[in-house]
Amino acid sequence: MATTQVRPHVAVVDYHKGNLLSVVRSLSDVGADARATDDPEVIAAADAVVIPGVGAFEDAMAYLRESGEDEAVRDAAQRGVPFLGICLGLHVLFERGSERSDGSAGDWVEGLGILRGSVTRLESGRLKVPHVGWDQLHLTQHGRSCPLFAGIPEGANVYFTHSYALADDVDEEIVTTRSHYTRSFASGIWAGNIFGMQFHPEKSSATGLAMLRNFVSTIE
Repeated sequence: MATTQVRPHVAVVDYHKGNLLSVVRSLSDVGADARATDDPEVIAAADAVVIPGVGAFEDAMAYLRESGEDEAVRDAAQRGVPFLGICLGLHVLFERGSERSDGSAGDWVEGLGILRGSVTRLESGRLKVPHVGWDQLHLTQHGRSCPLFAGIPEGANVYFTHSYALADDVDEEIVTTRSHYTRSFASGIWAGNIFGMQFHPEKSSATGLAMLRNFVSTIE
């Protein structure tokens, strides 16, 4: 008799700032039992956790704290489950960000503090901000050994939509990819069980799905 493969449970953290369906659907398409949730107990019990990228840093952190999701997320990261932050979900993993509720840059807002560093606005010059559309990933040496980028070529194109990015105070040893728009910024990170992407894999066609499939494959 054939056995049914158990699909790992992935909690997609819902902080009530946008539609998470595309992230849930993409993770489901690559083999996960993915569900959006705002329940700290569900997040704490999941096989893996994804924080998607919707809204502003200040609003996201306010809801995460008010709901108790912040502690559930920290606990999940610390107990070693595979963990992925996408766009804003990457930003809140760090110590602080300057993005206010209206999208403007202001005083620092405290992040989850799981990783060291800060998030600052892309300064506009001749290029329009926000940075929206397809752009390239340039793999670092660390990135070439990252399981999420297995089979992903140097210079791969992925989809971005953001006005803020990781600043230069982020530890270079965790940077997996860099991209260039108004400045060079870390567009991917990897620190043990924690992965992060500035871009949106769920909007990045086959390349993005391959990365999400690689992420699901890290779940034991």
